[in-house]
Amino acid sequence: MRATWRLRTTGEPAAAVKFPNRSRVYDPTRRAVRFWGYHNAMESSFFVTADALRRLQPSVQLDEASLLRTFDVHRELIHATAVKVHARGRRGSYDLVSADF
Repeated sequence: MRATWRLRTTGEPAAAVKFPNRSRVYDPTRRAVRFWGYHNAMESSFFVTADALRRLQPSVQLDEASLLRTFDVHRELIHATAVKVHARGRRGSYDLVSADF
């Protein structure tokens, strides 16, 4: 049994978080756009703050529609950043702040 455990935990790279669900919503309480990622079968929430979106697009207005549009324009960079933030350690949710970009 020990050998089987070792085979499962060594020699294989950790799977990165994936973003097959293109949904995103604005969360006014957190002033952030929420989206979801999946690591194996586990779903995690990610929040990219309005300040982080402003860093990506300095002229963005801080209303819901503008923040969602900015998220859509920068989706690839946001997802790449989310993968890096997720790799720092597993949690139930992850905040992407301006310092992450």
